[in-house]
Amino acid sequence: MKSDIKNRADIEKLVNVFYDKIKTDTEIGYFFSDVAKVDWEKHLPIMYNFWENILFSTGNFEGNPMLKHKELHQKSKLNPAHFLHWNVLFSDTVDELFAGDRATEIKLRAKNIAAVMMTKTLE
Repeated sequence: MKSDIKNRADIEKLVNVFYDKIKTDTEIGYFFSDVAKVDWEKHLPIMYNFWENILFSTGNFEGNPMLKHKELHQKSKLNPAHFLHWNVLFSDTVDELFAGDRATEIKLRAKNIAAVMMTKTLE
C-alpha cells in the first residue's frame, strides 16, 4: 500500500522521479534541455522548496515562476497542450508513488497552478 506525502523527503522523491521523466519526455523535455538549458543541480532544490511550500506552507520558496514561464514562452512558444501534458506527467508520478489526502491535494494544486501559468503565459 502506498503512503501519503508526509515530509520534505517525500517531496524530493516526487520531484526527482517527475523530472527524470521530464528529461526524456518527447513532448516537453526539449523546453528544459534545449530551450531553458536547465541546470538540474540548481533547479531541483528550488522545486523541492516550491512544492514543499505549496503542500506544507513552509515559506521557504523564493522565486518568480510566472516570469520564468513568460521568458520561456518568448524563446519557444508554449501552448495549452504543453501545460496539459506537464500536468498529466505530474499527476501520474504522484499516483505511482503516493496515495492519500496530500497526494490528492498536490495534484489539485498542480492542476490549478498549471492553469494559471497557462493563462498568464499565453496572454
